[in-house]
Amino acid sequence: MIKINHRNALLIVLFALMLAIVLFIPKIYLRNNIYYMSKDINKLYAHYISLQEENRFLEQQLEDMKFKNQIIDSLLLNPLLEENDK
Repeated sequence: MIKINHRNALLIVLFALMLAIVLFIPKIYLRNNIYYMSKDINKLYAHYISLQEENRFLEQQLEDMKFKNQIIDSLLLNPLLEENDK
């Protein structure tokens, strides 16, 4: 039977603890980085979606303004063309 004194047991426990720290610290670090990157990506995606909606709204406003401008132009040009024809 192997006799282990208290000093050797303490060294074995400290070695096991250091080995566990060396193995798990990178994993924890990577998981935290992945979590914070995914939060940033989600925030940017939400901002992207809101900008797309705003772009659609602005395009619709622009189209409405172009339509109103065409109607106003046609209303203004028709009387001028009729006067020139006379």
